[in-house]
Amino acid sequence: MTGFRQDHDGVGVALSDGTSIRAQYLVGCDGGRSVVRKAAGIDFAGWDPTTCWIHAEVEMEDQPEFGLRGGGGIGPAEEGRIGVTLIEPDVIRTDEPTLEDLRAALIRVDGTDHGVHDPRFISRFTDMTRQAVSYRSGRVLVAGDAAHVHPPVGGQGLNIGVQDSVNLGWKLAQVVKGTSPSALLNTYQAERHPVGARVLQNTMAQRALGATDERTGALRDLLAVLLTMEEPRKHIAGMLSGLDVHYDFGEGHPMIGWRMPDLDLTTSSGPVRVFELLRNAKPALVNFGEAGALDITPWADRVQLIDAPYAGTLELPVLGEVAAPSAVLIRPDGHVAWVGSGTDDGLHDALTTWFGSPRRNAEGRN
Repeated sequence: MTGFRQDHDGVGVALSDGTSIRAQYLVGCDGGRSVVRKAAGIDFAGWDPTTCWIHAEVEMEDQPEFGLRGGGGIGPAEEGRIGVTLIEPDVIRTDEPTLEDLRAALIRVDGTDHGVHDPRFISRFTDMTRQAVSYRSGRVLVAGDAAHVHPPVGGQGLNIGVQDSVNLGWKLAQVVKGTSPSALLNTYQAERHPVGARVLQNTMAQRALGATDERTGALRDLLAVLLTMEEPRKHIAGMLSGLDVHYDFGEGHPMIGWRMPDLDLTTSSGPVRVFELLRNAKPALVNFGEAGALDITPWADRVQLIDAPYAGTLELPVLGEVAAPSAVLIRPDGHVAWVGSGTDDGLHDALTTWFGSPRRNAEGRN
């Protein structure tokens, strides 16, 4: 892509081969150096890198000692290969890393390159930490690394990038189909930007804990003690896994806004798991009470209604056990948009908010 121009009904994109395409919306999922984000003029605010690592999977003639060192470590990888992650002396490197760069890093740390050869891959990464100030500029949106970059500690980048895409995907589909107004896309920014900001914060904290001075060592020891306690451990685990992501849909039942647990359900068609219901990105209203108690006929073309009696409690990440409600409305991204307490109060409002206005019948009634 060399550029784009957007107007009131679409985006025209100029491609590097001289051709062009036109679409209703353009989504930049093109990484930390996102051409789409830059062309849209979206500021990428944050912090410059302080450290650069070289990272590779290779074969070696000599078996190195596995363990942490060199600001990273050396250890086993798949199919007998060896994984290497080591700090490089130069923070800013724009060239592609080579086998010679990896040899130099190994010699600095171990005094030998261990006869390294046949790399499966060699890459570099830094602790640069930045986030798009806005995830949307008109008909242009960004997701994944185009929206946020940070140190890869905890493996959180892939997780939140996928969550970004799932959150945006079903909303964009509804807007493109005309089911929902374009204002629905504003909820993408509102929901996902705070999640990205928090990951930036906790990865910076983890980088800070990696310092080797005695004061930081004392801080790590204190944190290790805290993590022997159940509540701090649950909090940190939920944060690093992304299972504690909660969207603010207003007050009500404690499940609202949280990710629905993957229950085993028994329906008239046989057993099914909750997440199987969402496989085709179609929202689900799961009725745990009396079959036929809920009517969503005006939304039947968009929302599946599942009668599946269920009693007892539900186990939610971070929240723990909660009593099973009478029904739950689950968005395609797995988050609970409405919870029933024996009635359908608020259900039609929730259906309209997330899945568009009710369909009218032949007589013009909802």
